[in-house]
Amino acid sequence: MSQWSYATATDERLAVLNKELGGGDTLDVIKWAYQTFSDDLVYSCSFGAEAMVLIDMISDVKKDAKIVFLDTHLHFQETYDLIEKIRARYPKLQITVKQPQLTLEQQAAQYGDELWLRQPDQCCQIRKVEPMDQALRGAVAWLSGLRREQSATRANVQFVNRDEKFESLKICPLIHWKSEEVWQYIRIFELPYNALHDQSYPSIGCAPCTRAVAPGEDERAGRWAAHSGKTECGLHLAK
Repeated sequence: MSQWSYATATDERLAVLNKELGGGDTLDVIKWAYQTFSDDLVYSCSFGAEAMVLIDMISDVKKDAKIVFLDTHLHFQETYDLIEKIRARYPKLQITVKQPQLTLEQQAAQYGDELWLRQPDQCCQIRKVEPMDQALRGAVAWLSGLRREQSATRANVQFVNRDEKFESLKICPLIHWKSEEVWQYIRIFELPYNALHDQSYPSIGCAPCTRAVAPGEDERAGRWAAHSGKTECGLHLAK
């Protein structure tokens, strides 16, 4: 059993651990994560550009790693196409597609049509946060592709974080990577990626809530653009 868990991860212990991990590189963080948690570690994957880097690195460390994709039933077709390309390239990965409890039809009947336009936080709660909570049951830790430069809400994320919302540990190996470094890795290793990235979609979520980004805009400006102040689906916000 690992000495690390939500209950044992005090601020003091995490500070020491993150300082130690900071002396290595991204692959060292991933190796530590799987050596520490093994099958009790889940990678929650959105199949964005960062995910291509992490999947490639993870496959070198643990070929049968557990990956969860939260299928809101509202993703772009290009996202679903990419998942099949990843399955073909990394056949041993255990990719699970997690579904919400409510279909879109059931959600509309209960909350009204196009809930994402009227109450996006509630829609995210139903279609992202609650399925994530179910997916992490039994897991001690989860991996995420957060980078500090993505937004102000992510500027202080550490390699290993105490996740109050899901009562687990959240591990973020890419916190210091810049966008150009992500794309350099993708090109060097000729990795597949979402075709929408070539159409000015640096950050890709659900189709109704994602638009292309104009030159000079923040890379997450296209997420929930119609809703001022909303920058996260809720997975990475405090409880």
